[in-house]
Amino acid sequence: MADLRAEFLAIFPELVTEILAPERNSSEVQYLADALDHMERVLNYNTPGGKLNRGLALVASARHLAASKSHTLSDKENRQALVLGWCVELLQAFFLVADDVMDKSITRRGQPCWYKVDGVGLMAVNDSFLINSTIFRLLKLYFGDSPAYVHLLELFIQVSYQTELGQSLDLITAPTDSIDLSKFSTQRYKSIVLYKTAFYSFYLPVAAAMFMLGYSDPGQHEAAKAILLPMGEYFQIQDDYLDCYGDPAVTGKIGTDIQDNKCSWLVVQALDRVTDEQKKLLEENYGRDEEARIAAIRALFDDLKLEQLYREYEDTMYAKLQAMIAEQSALPPVIFGDFLQKLFKRNK
Repeated sequence: MADLRAEFLAIFPELVTEILAPERNSSEVQYLADALDHMERVLNYNTPGGKLNRGLALVASARHLAASKSHTLSDKENRQALVLGWCVELLQAFFLVADDVMDKSITRRGQPCWYKVDGVGLMAVNDSFLINSTIFRLLKLYFGDSPAYVHLLELFIQVSYQTELGQSLDLITAPTDSIDLSKFSTQRYKSIVLYKTAFYSFYLPVAAAMFMLGYSDPGQHEAAKAILLPMGEYFQIQDDYLDCYGDPAVTGKIGTDIQDNKCSWLVVQALDRVTDEQKKLLEENYGRDEEARIAAIRALFDDLKLEQLYREYEDTMYAKLQAMIAEQSALPPVIFGDFLQKLFKRNK
C-alpha cells in the first residue's frame, strides 16, 4: 500500500499541469493567468493532503478486478485507474471546501480550512466549483474514446447529486441558527449518512473501477451497493465518534459536531437513552458554541456510556460485514475486505 500511495501521489502534479494546459498553452492565458495560478494553488492546497483512502481504494479495486480475470493492467489502464482515483479525491476536495464554509469549520487535514486562509474567504465557494470542474476535464481527457466514458460521467453526476441531497438533509435537520432536537431520529440520521457519505465514499470508488473494466451489469452494481452502503454508514458513525472522542493531533481536525448542532450518531443515541432531566440538559446545551455548554454535553455522553456503546457497535458491525462479504459471489471478496480492514478500529 505504501508503494501504491507513492505511485498515486507522484502523478498528481502531472494532472494539475494537464488540467491547466489548454488555457495556459493558448492565447487565453493573457486573460486568465491570475485565475489559472489561483486554481493551481486551490488544487494543491485542498486535494492531496488527506488520507487518500477513496482514490487508493479505486486503484486497488481496479487491480483486484483485473486479477480476478487473470489480467494485469496495462500501462494505459493503470494510468487510467490512477486518474480515476484522483477524480474521486477531487470530488472529495470539492465537497470538503464547500462543507467547511457551511459548517464554519476551523481546521482540515491539519491545516486551516481553505476559506480561513488569508485572502480566500468566501471565494472558497467558487473555488469548490473549480475543483469539481476538473473531474470532467480529466474524464474527457482519459476516457473520451472509451466505452466506459458515458457510464463514468453518469456515475459522477449521479453520486454528486446524491451527496448534495444528503448535505441538504443535514442542513435542513440541523440549521446553525435554529435548534430543534425533535428533528433528530435514527431514520433521519441513516438517510443523511446514506446520501451524504456512503454513495461517494464507498460505492463510487468501486463502481468507477467496475465500469472502467467492463463490469456494467446492474446486478453486479447492486451486489456492490448491498455491502458498500452499510460500510459507508459504519464509516460515518466512526467519524461522528472521532469528532467527539478522537485526538485532533491524530485526526487532523478539531471536532465541532456538538456546537454545530449536527445530527450525529452520538446525539441520536443520547436522545434514545436520556431521562427527562438529561433531555432538558441536552436541549439547553446542544448546538451552543460555548465551552461550558460543550463540556456539559461531553459529560452527558460519558454518563450515558456512549463510548462503550460505540465499541460494541463497531465489533458487531465488523462481524456483520465480514459475513456479508463471505456470502456474496458477484465480485472478488478482497475488494470489500480491503475497505473493511482500513476501517476497523481506525483512529483518524
